[in-house]
Amino acid sequence: MLKINNLTKRFGGLAAVNDVSVEVAAGQINAIIGPNGAGKTTFFNLVAGAMPPTSGSIEFNGMDVTGMAPDRIARLGIARTFQTTKLFEQSTVLDNLIVGHRLRTQARLWDVIINAKRLRDEEKKCRAKAAEVLDFVGLSHIGHRYIADTTQEERKRVAFALAMATDPELVLLDEPAGGINPEETENLAALIRKMVDHGITVCLIEHKMDMIMSLADKIMVLDHGEKIAEGTPEQIKTNPVVIEAYLGSEEDVEA
Repeated sequence: MLKINNLTKRFGGLAAVNDVSVEVAAGQINAIIGPNGAGKTTFFNLVAGAMPPTSGSIEFNGMDVTGMAPDRIARLGIARTFQTTKLFEQSTVLDNLIVGHRLRTQARLWDVIINAKRLRDEEKKCRAKAAEVLDFVGLSHIGHRYIADTTQEERKRVAFALAMATDPELVLLDEPAGGINPEETENLAALIRKMVDHGITVCLIEHKMDMIMSLADKIMVLDHGEKIAEGTPEQIKTNPVVIEAYLGSEEDVEA
């Protein structure tokens, strides 16, 4: 589904991502791990179009999307969440999700001015989609609540729902379990599995190793912008290079 070839992003003399090549298979949970400053979020920014690469290429479903604008990449089917959940605090949960499906609508300014039938029809579709994804993430009971009045774990779920409202094929999750407790982390992992069961491919960045090792089909490890390893969870947690650079002892991984 996603093919990355020799991807590099330089900021002056610093290579935040350096010559990284990797493939993301459809229908799997793919993880990216590594120390802070390893280039993980920059890698996501490149894939999602938030910044252009210095060199290399990005292919999605056989199409070269290198350097495309974020909205074009989103329309092709790549959605993402952010390390810090970004939502409209003074809007309701449902209204936040309605915004997400606007990506798939065609109404323009003139439709708004004349209150065109197309606008009204698309408004109904957006509301229906928002209700659908809200139910999917288990938050139908708080659709009326303002984002400012939701918990951290609920915000994480709303961010998942917002990504799903764009009808993606691939979702990039940047530290989805950050700031939540172990029980909430387990519930969020179950939601990620549910997404994949419903045909959405997932690629996530995460520091919680117990979650990653039980969840991911494949893991890529970055260190100082370079890929130092790739493989199954079992291969990664026994890889001496990864242990030295990031994981510590095997006992630490399993703790």
